[in-house]
Amino acid sequence: MERIKCLIIGSGPAGYTAAIYAARADLKPVVYTGMEPGGQLTTTTEVDNFPGYAKGIDGPTMMVELQQQAERFGTEVRIGHVTEVNLSKEEGGIHTAVVDSTTTIEAETIIISTGASAKYLGIPSEQRLRGGGVSACAVCDGFFYKGQEVAIVGAGDTAAEEATYLANICTKVTMLVRKGEMRASKAMQHRVNNTENIEVLYHTEVDEVLGEQVVEGLRMVNNQTQEKTEIPITGLFIAIGHKPNTDIFKDQLEMDDAGYLITHGKSTKTNLPGVFASGDVQDKEYRQAVTAAGTGCMAALDAERYLGALGSH
Repeated sequence: MERIKCLIIGSGPAGYTAAIYAARADLKPVVYTGMEPGGQLTTTTEVDNFPGYAKGIDGPTMMVELQQQAERFGTEVRIGHVTEVNLSKEEGGIHTAVVDSTTTIEAETIIISTGASAKYLGIPSEQRLRGGGVSACAVCDGFFYKGQEVAIVGAGDTAAEEATYLANICTKVTMLVRKGEMRASKAMQHRVNNTENIEVLYHTEVDEVLGEQVVEGLRMVNNQTQEKTEIPITGLFIAIGHKPNTDIFKDQLEMDDAGYLITHGKSTKTNLPGVFASGDVQDKEYRQAVTAAGTGCMAALDAERYLGALGSH
């Protein structure tokens, strides 16, 4: 059976940054890309907020460059999806991972960078226009809608926060709330209600996103009266939550109620020795490429120190 020093699960900014650091520390990391090679950034067109790219870069290109940088130092990137893990509870124990339900490998350390998946409404017009005006991250993509009219779907703190963020740069924000009230904290609700250019529509859901190549409008339906109305918008933001990709770690690693992995203190250490978590899989606060990359670096350093303390590096 193949045994590796450092297994990295996931290939977003966190996974590849961990790989760069782990490779330079001679841990000979192996990255398994997962279901979405490159992670969430591959569904983003322009990335303008990552330091060092003065003119901006598109998400897929950035991920290819990160992969090449990791490979330059000896990282092995494999297309494959880790479907099962058996994590050791012992200090210095060996962890096993099953890839694509067939191949089992052993690892001295594991860095989990499996990310989180934005929840979408799941209607065809929304899926078709992802990247063409439909986004799940206002902080990432809001800038492109400066001076335009947009809509946001959601009723929690994130939706309220993103609505007020968008209101600063867009002329009008229409907020669709499915129920008769928002779930957001009272403070966030006050902030939304006190922002002049946010209109909150209760009992309202998306019926259809209008536009062929890009978003041109929104058809909404009142779920009490069934009345349909249309508004012209250029951007639609879905803020109904994220789901961390942690199902395979259930019952082995500590997670919060939403399924995010819990890391200890300022480190990336999980509750099991030699298992580290970085990126959106353990961060529901910031969810940015640059913060994910930062924790990827931390995870590789934590893994290197762990192996160093054991004397196996």
